[in-house]
Amino acid sequence: MTMTAAPVTPSTVAAEPVAAPTSAAPLGLARRTLTEALGSATLAAVVVGSGIMATRLSDDVGVQLLLNALATVFGLGVLIAALGGLSGAHLNPAVTLVMLGLRRTSPRDAAAYIPAQIIGCLGGAVLANLMFGLPAVALSTTDRAEPATLLAEVVATAGLLAVILLLVRQGKDALIAPTVASYIGAAYVFTSSTSFANPAITIGRIASDTFAGIAPESAGPFIVAQLVGAGLALGVALALAPALRTAPSAASATATAPLASRAGSTPA
Repeated sequence: MTMTAAPVTPSTVAAEPVAAPTSAAPLGLARRTLTEALGSATLAAVVVGSGIMATRLSDDVGVQLLLNALATVFGLGVLIAALGGLSGAHLNPAVTLVMLGLRRTSPRDAAAYIPAQIIGCLGGAVLANLMFGLPAVALSTTDRAEPATLLAEVVATAGLLAVILLLVRQGKDALIAPTVASYIGAAYVFTSSTSFANPAITIGRIASDTFAGIAPESAGPFIVAQLVGAGLALGVALALAPALRTAPSAASATATAPLASRAGSTPA
């Protein structure tokens, strides 16, 4: 007896079950925290390492600053672009605290992110020292804290946070990486402090007595100035765009719900 296949009709095709597309689950907090630590370490290695290289390539302080700034611009832009979808690429306690103030990051996440950022920056500075044959840790002797540089840190940090928040509010999330990197490059030159604008990187730079270093006694005032700048930025951003507190954009949600591993994996 001959078996014949049933004819395929549109109705039978429609009746076939179709697997629903799987969506990526958010990374768990442990993996996001690790991402922040590794990103911060890389950022510190770029800042400190490029400063060391600059002093070995030229005796001209202007050239040294230019080389350090260029490396930081490119490195920061790459890190934000690469890690933004994983952890939000805060890489900066000031950013994390402002996002917490806007309720775009949970207290639990902030409590994990900030220590990871500090530890990462310290590790990155140590790595930079070792890559150039220097002692792993050498406390910086460069005093930087004075009224002009502290004011510059307030301005640099306020500008950085304002740029991020206003871009998020306007839904221009794809511009955050190049715009933030460009702002930091400009602030290297237009501020007398060379725009640290990051408490974690400030702490990390204590560990390197090189071009990018900062003496421990200067680090505290710098961090206070940075936090003041972050608070000012938060106030200005809320005044200009009050919806920041209540209507997060899709990309800003990466801080709390980043892209994760493929379907079927379990968040750490």
